[in-house]
Amino acid sequence: MSTPVVGVLALQGDVREHLIALAEADALARPVRRAEELAEVDALVIPGGESTTMSKLALAFGLMAPLRERVAAGMPVYGSCAGMIMLADKILDGRDDQETVGGIDMTVRRNAFGRQNESFESAIAFQGLAGDPVHGVFIRAPWVEAVGEGVEVLAELPAADGPESRIVAVRQGNLLATSFHPELTGDHRVHAYFVSMVENAAR
Repeated sequence: MSTPVVGVLALQGDVREHLIALAEADALARPVRRAEELAEVDALVIPGGESTTMSKLALAFGLMAPLRERVAAGMPVYGSCAGMIMLADKILDGRDDQETVGGIDMTVRRNAFGRQNESFESAIAFQGLAGDPVHGVFIRAPWVEAVGEGVEVLAELPAADGPESRIVAVRQGNLLATSFHPELTGDHRVHAYFVSMVENAAR
Protein backbone atom coordinates (compact mmCIF):
# COMPACT_ATOMS: atom_id res chain seq x y z
CA MET A 1 0.00 0.00 0.00
CA SER A 2 1.26 3.49 -0.84
CA THR A 3 2.10 5.95 1.92
CA PRO A 4 -1.03 7.89 2.93
CA VAL A 5 -1.02 11.61 2.18
CA VAL A 6 -2.33 13.50 5.20
CA GLY A 7 -2.90 17.23 5.08
CA VAL A 8 -2.83 19.63 8.02
CA LEU A 9 -5.24 22.55 7.78
CA ALA A 10 -2.74 25.40 7.74
CA LEU A 11 -4.92 28.45 8.27
CA GLN A 12 -3.99 29.02 11.92
CA GLY A 13 -2.68 27.07 14.90
CA ASP A 14 0.10 24.57 15.63
CA VAL A 15 0.50 23.28 12.07
CA ARG A 16 4.23 22.51 12.14
CA GLU A 17 3.98 20.22 15.16
CA HIS A 18 1.31 18.09 13.47
CA LEU A 19 3.33 17.87 10.26
CA ILE A 20 6.29 16.53 12.25
CA ALA A 21 4.16 14.05 14.25
CA LEU A 22 2.50 12.72 11.06
CA ALA A 23 5.87 12.25 9.38
CA GLU A 24 7.07 10.33 12.45
CA ALA A 25 3.93 8.17 12.10
CA ASP A 26 4.95 7.26 8.53
CA ALA A 27 2.54 9.51 6.64
CA LEU A 28 3.35 11.97 3.87
CA ALA A 29 2.30 15.23 5.53
CA ARG A 30 1.61 18.49 3.77
CA PRO A 31 -0.07 21.80 4.66
CA VAL A 32 -3.51 22.56 3.22
CA ARG A 33 -4.67 26.13 2.67
CA ARG A 34 -6.74 25.94 -0.51
CA ALA A 35 -9.51 23.74 -1.88
CA GLU A 36 -7.16 22.42 -4.59
CA GLU A 37 -4.73 21.22 -1.92
CA LEU A 38 -7.55 19.59 0.05
CA ALA A 39 -8.53 17.61 -3.04
CA GLU A 40 -5.04 16.09 -3.21
CA VAL A 41 -4.91 14.54 0.28
CA ASP A 42 -6.28 11.25 1.60
CA ALA A 43 -7.02 12.63 5.06
CA LEU A 44 -6.76 15.81 7.12
CA VAL A 45 -5.71 17.02 10.56
CA ILE A 46 -7.37 20.13 11.97
CA PRO A 47 -4.89 21.50 14.52
CA GLY A 48 -5.25 23.35 17.78
CA GLY A 49 -5.51 27.12 17.64
CA GLU A 50 -8.44 29.50 17.98
CA SER A 51 -11.65 27.90 16.72
CA THR A 52 -13.52 31.11 15.88
CA THR A 53 -10.57 32.44 13.87
CA MET A 54 -10.15 29.07 12.15
CA SER A 55 -13.84 29.02 11.23
CA LYS A 56 -13.70 32.53 9.76
CA LEU A 57 -10.54 31.74 7.77
CA ALA A 58 -12.00 28.48 6.44
CA LEU A 59 -14.95 30.48 5.11
CA ALA A 60 -12.72 33.25 3.74
CA PHE A 61 -10.45 30.75 1.94
CA GLY A 62 -13.41 28.89 0.45
CA LEU A 63 -12.60 25.73 2.41
CA MET A 64 -15.67 25.23 4.59
CA ALA A 65 -17.94 23.76 1.90
CA PRO A 66 -15.25 21.44 0.44
CA LEU A 67 -14.34 20.30 3.97
CA ARG A 68 -17.95 19.41 4.73
CA GLU A 69 -18.23 17.57 1.41
CA ARG A 70 -15.08 15.51 2.02
CA VAL A 71 -16.18 14.66 5.58
CA ALA A 72 -19.61 13.59 4.32
CA ALA A 73 -17.88 11.45 1.69
CA GLY A 74 -15.90 9.61 4.38
CA MET A 75 -12.49 11.33 4.39
CA PRO A 76 -10.67 10.56 7.67
CA VAL A 77 -10.14 13.69 9.78
CA TYR A 78 -8.45 14.16 13.15
CA GLY A 79 -9.09 17.32 15.15
CA SER A 80 -7.12 18.32 18.25
CA CYS A 81 -8.41 21.02 20.65
CA ALA A 82 -9.81 23.68 18.27
CA GLY A 83 -9.99 20.89 15.70
CA MET A 84 -12.32 18.99 18.04
CA ILE A 85 -14.60 22.04 18.11
CA MET A 86 -14.49 22.23 14.30
CA LEU A 87 -15.66 18.59 14.03
CA ALA A 88 -18.53 18.97 16.50
CA ASP A 89 -22.11 19.05 15.30
CA LYS A 90 -22.99 21.30 18.26
CA ILE A 91 -20.88 23.75 20.28
CA LEU A 92 -21.56 25.56 23.54
CA ASP A 93 -20.13 29.00 24.43
CA GLY A 94 -19.27 29.68 20.79
CA ARG A 95 -19.84 32.95 18.94
CA ASP A 96 -23.29 33.35 17.41
CA ASP A 97 -21.78 33.40 13.92
CA GLN A 98 -19.33 30.54 14.50
CA GLU A 99 -19.59 27.67 12.03
CA THR A 100 -18.16 24.16 12.25
CA VAL A 101 -17.33 21.50 9.72
CA GLY A 102 -19.30 19.01 11.83
CA GLY A 103 -19.42 15.27 11.36
CA ILE A 104 -19.18 13.97 14.92
CA ASP A 105 -22.49 13.69 16.76
CA MET A 106 -21.28 15.45 19.89
CA THR A 107 -21.78 18.62 21.87
CA VAL A 108 -18.51 20.37 22.75
CA ARG A 109 -17.98 23.21 25.22
CA ARG A 110 -15.32 25.73 24.17
CA ASN A 111 -12.56 26.66 26.65
CA ALA A 112 -14.21 24.30 29.15
CA PHE A 113 -11.02 23.66 31.12
CA GLY A 114 -10.33 27.38 31.58
CA ARG A 115 -8.16 30.11 30.14
CA GLN A 116 -4.58 30.00 28.89
CA ASN A 117 -3.11 30.45 32.38
CA GLU A 118 -5.13 27.44 33.58
CA SER A 119 -3.48 25.08 31.09
CA PHE A 120 -2.33 21.76 32.52
CA GLU A 121 -0.97 18.32 31.67
CA SER A 122 -2.31 14.91 32.65
CA ALA A 123 -1.85 11.20 31.95
CA ILE A 124 -4.70 9.91 29.78
CA ALA A 125 -5.78 6.27 29.40
CA PHE A 126 -6.58 6.07 25.67
CA GLN A 127 -8.53 3.06 24.40
CA GLY A 128 -6.83 1.25 21.54
CA LEU A 129 -3.30 2.40 22.37
CA ALA A 130 -0.86 -0.07 23.89
CA GLY A 131 1.66 0.92 26.53
CA ASP A 132 1.67 3.74 29.03
CA PRO A 133 -1.08 6.36 29.24
CA VAL A 134 -0.90 9.22 26.75
CA HIS A 135 0.55 12.48 28.07
CA GLY A 136 -2.20 15.04 27.49
CA VAL A 137 -1.44 18.75 27.15
CA PHE A 138 -4.57 20.86 27.71
CA ILE A 139 -4.42 24.50 26.54
CA ARG A 140 -7.71 26.44 26.69
CA ALA A 141 -9.14 23.03 25.93
CA PRO A 142 -12.72 22.03 25.20
CA TRP A 143 -14.46 18.96 26.56
CA VAL A 144 -17.30 16.85 25.20
CA GLU A 145 -20.55 17.32 27.11
CA ALA A 146 -22.64 14.76 25.22
CA VAL A 147 -22.28 12.19 22.44
CA GLY A 148 -24.72 10.40 20.16
CA GLU A 149 -25.10 6.65 19.91
CA GLY A 150 -22.61 6.30 17.05
CA VAL A 151 -19.74 7.98 18.92
CA GLU A 152 -17.08 5.90 20.68
CA VAL A 153 -15.54 7.48 23.77
CA LEU A 154 -11.78 6.77 23.72
CA ALA A 155 -10.60 8.74 26.76
CA GLU A 156 -11.97 10.51 29.81
CA LEU A 157 -10.40 12.74 32.42
CA PRO A 158 -11.62 12.63 36.04
CA ALA A 159 -13.22 15.93 36.99
CA ALA A 160 -11.29 17.97 39.54
CA ASP A 161 -14.47 19.12 41.30
CA GLY A 162 -16.52 15.93 41.57
CA PRO A 163 -17.06 12.29 40.64
CA GLU A 164 -17.95 12.90 36.99
CA SER A 165 -15.39 12.38 34.24
CA ARG A 166 -14.94 14.68 31.24
CA ILE A 167 -14.81 13.13 27.77
CA VAL A 168 -11.57 14.21 26.07
CA ALA A 169 -11.24 11.85 23.07
CA VAL A 170 -13.86 10.41 20.72
CA ARG A 171 -14.20 8.61 17.42
CA GLN A 172 -17.09 8.32 15.01
CA GLY A 173 -16.35 6.30 11.88
CA ASN A 174 -13.41 7.94 10.12
CA LEU A 175 -13.42 10.99 12.41
CA LEU A 176 -11.20 11.32 15.49
CA ALA A 177 -11.02 14.18 18.00
CA THR A 178 -9.08 14.97 21.18
CA SER A 179 -9.34 17.85 23.64
CA PHE A 180 -5.59 17.69 24.19
CA HIS A 181 -2.47 18.21 22.07
CA PRO A 182 -0.51 14.96 21.49
CA GLU A 183 1.55 16.76 18.84
CA LEU A 184 3.32 18.73 21.60
CA THR A 185 4.62 15.75 23.56
CA GLY A 186 6.93 13.74 21.30
CA ASP A 187 4.61 10.72 21.74
CA HIS A 188 3.22 10.03 18.27
CA ARG A 189 0.91 7.11 19.12
CA VAL A 190 -2.30 9.11 18.60
CA HIS A 191 -1.06 10.20 15.17
CA ALA A 192 -0.09 6.60 14.38
CA TYR A 193 -3.59 5.53 15.45
CA PHE A 194 -5.03 8.09 13.03
CA VAL A 195 -2.71 7.03 10.20
CA SER A 196 -3.91 3.43 10.70
CA MET A 197 -7.49 4.75 10.38
CA VAL A 198 -6.51 6.38 7.07
CA GLU A 199 -4.93 3.16 5.82
CA ASN A 200 -7.98 1.12 6.79
CA ALA A 201 -10.31 3.59 5.07
CA ALA A 202 -8.32 3.20 1.84
CA ARG A 203 -8.69 -0.59 1.78
